[in-house]
Amino acid sequence: MTLGKVLYIDLSKRRSWVEDRSELFSDRLGGVGVAIKLLEEELPKGADPLGPDNVIVFAVGPLTGLYPMASKTVALFKSPLTGNLGESHAGGRSAVAIRLTGYGAIVIKGASESPIYLAIHNGRVFFRDASGLWGVGSSLTVGRVIREREPGAGVRTIMRIGRAGERLVRYACVNTETYRHFGRLGLGAVFGSKKLKAVVISGKSSINVKDPASYRKVYDRIYEMATKTALMRKYHDIGTSMNVQPLNTIRGLPTRNLKEASFEEAHMISGENLAENYLGRRVACSHCPVACIHLAALREPYEDEPYFYKTTMISYDYELIYALGSMLGVSDPEGMLRLMNEVEVLGMDAISTGVVLAWMTEAYERGVISDDDTAGLKPRWGDWRVYLKAIRMIVEQPTEFYRDLAMGVAYAASKNGGEDYALAFGGNEMPGYHTGPAAHLGFLTGARHSHLDSAGYSLDQRLLKKGLKPSVEKVVDYLISEESWRQILSSLVVCYFARGIYRPEMVEEALKPVGYSLDVEALRKLGLEILRDKNRFKVREGFNPEKLKPPKRIYETPTPLGHVDEKLMEEAVKLFYERLAL
Repeated sequence: MTLGKVLYIDLSKRRSWVEDRSELFSDRLGGVGVAIKLLEEELPKGADPLGPDNVIVFAVGPLTGLYPMASKTVALFKSPLTGNLGESHAGGRSAVAIRLTGYGAIVIKGASESPIYLAIHNGRVFFRDASGLWGVGSSLTVGRVIREREPGAGVRTIMRIGRAGERLVRYACVNTETYRHFGRLGLGAVFGSKKLKAVVISGKSSINVKDPASYRKVYDRIYEMATKTALMRKYHDIGTSMNVQPLNTIRGLPTRNLKEASFEEAHMISGENLAENYLGRRVACSHCPVACIHLAALREPYEDEPYFYKTTMISYDYELIYALGSMLGVSDPEGMLRLMNEVEVLGMDAISTGVVLAWMTEAYERGVISDDDTAGLKPRWGDWRVYLKAIRMIVEQPTEFYRDLAMGVAYAASKNGGEDYALAFGGNEMPGYHTGPAAHLGFLTGARHSHLDSAGYSLDQRLLKKGLKPSVEKVVDYLISEESWRQILSSLVVCYFARGIYRPEMVEEALKPVGYSLDVEALRKLGLEILRDKNRFKVREGFNPEKLKPPKRIYETPTPLGHVDEKLMEEAVKLFYERLAL
């Protein structure tokens, strides 16, 4: 089974069709390499992100369903948060489910007049009425109902939105399975604008390889590296939450809206403390032996039945701990876990939510906003109960101020004041690293303004260990090289946690039994071209690199490498786009 087939679905006309795009997958591998071309083709220039002309592209890659940790689905769309490229990756069962339907990509366009969900089983598309699911308070309940109605248990994926997506919160996410998400940049709001409540996918196709004997040998090597070496062990044992204490120690942990870079109660919300006192189980994405998904078991008494308890399983990782912990000054682990559960139930991106709430708290402290704006809430660092109420208000939007917050921190600050401490980069809320200039330059210049684009924080920490000062040329070269290679990983599609295994030589070797003859040089060249394609798309949609400015707060709070130099940042941004040569 090849990846050449693309399923097109028009929600407006409730029709679907299949096209053979084998040449596109041959040239661009799959995943993001194919998806950016499909998005360019199908999305009219200047389309409203929340209008029917916006397009959602789901794509998988040639390693999906064949090798361990090739378990991600890429989603591309026009972001309602930033107004340009929206890109999100999710694990769970989504990638394997799409591959086993016989498709390499799914393109969804148009908008339904009434709530629906899509059921795609063995290549057939069904348009199901979702009127009874629209408005349901919990995305978890929606998933439970669909599981009872649809076939494919054990192999299907169920992608769905919560109330945040229905209410068009610009950073609403799409939940897939129970603990995975298409987060960041507002795919959930795009679903909501199309009256698309969910997408269910299952299939029974088989996947053939060109050289089974060679494939088996490469598979075994990758599997052993994942399970018998230290490369993936940290992700299984404690997970990314192990980053809390080291970042806090070097003073790179954003705290209280980055007024500080270390948190005096970091040990309370650390991965070690959560693992010792709350870890309930670990789970894995489909076809992954690592099990990096850590679930906390939160035991709570029923209000009217003091001797009866309910246990809620809550997924956590470093970014959630940063956004809903240190960023808000929340040190109570159970309070933090309740905030995490609330964004899960409502279907919101946790990073954006935490950054928005942090800005709200500082703006309230400074008198920029009042009790009338907040509907009587008095946000205060560490008060998770108030933040819990605020999260619900962002979704329900009882006042104009909460409608502003639902638009993202950049919009809320531009309208209400406090832009100097509104932590947004290119319109996307800040990830959890204040390690130095490379991290912040990566947030600015990354195609989706994310720490996952180019991992500048890794370069900062290496420079710190070596006692070196960052140079503009070195930082820019590193960021372009790293982000270019990640386009290959995102086209295969491989989980970034496995990037230490899927290095260039291993990728070249893994592709041969599948039928691709690309050496390392060709792969690197393709990665750079895909990165350029993504940035060209952004420029087409109005992105202007010359207008990129980080929030002033990053210059005020020292990093482990000292204060970020504003002139260095300006030079680096200019040099980055010159070398990218769009």
